[in-house]
Amino acid sequence: MTEPLGQHFQYVITVCSRAETNCPIFPFALYRESWPFEDPAAAAQGSEDERLTVFRRVRDEIDRKIQVWLSGVKT
Repeated sequence: MTEPLGQHFQYVITVCSRAETNCPIFPFALYRESWPFEDPAAAAQGSEDERLTVFRRVRDEIDRKIQVWLSGVKT
């Protein structure tokens, strides 16, 4: 993930606590946000269907957050 480090971004958004602390810094990002969603790979347990349910729930939470965020972003 070193290629984009020198590029300019308006927004950099991390989506888990681990990414917030371990992701590289993007010095040319105008805005940086952290959306700490549950990591489904760590949280999902049980049968395949039960694990899939966790992944889908987190996916849907991220989708809702994106939709709300996009409605407030000024371009």
